[in-house]
Amino acid sequence: MAVKMRLTRLGDKKSPFYRIVVVDSRKARDGEYIDKVGHYNPTSRPEEIVIDAEKAKDWLSKGVQPTETVRVLLIKAGVLEKPTK
Repeated sequence: MAVKMRLTRLGDKKSPFYRIVVVDSRKARDGEYIDKVGHYNPTSRPEEIVIDAEKAKDWLSKGVQPTETVRVLLIKAGVLEKPTK
């Protein structure tokens, strides 16, 4: 089973709110998920990023692959280190 850490969309039209979840990659974007790791609100100023770092690190250690957007959010929240080029 391929497991990913990705965003699921909530909120009204033109006011999105996202949950950061661990989900089987074959499931729908807003479908059933395994675990909720945090949430992200891009419409508030400054944007709100709340991540349970302990949960996120635990899932990453188990081999969960974050999507590119979630990887950027994890770096902003200080859960992951910024990769050096």
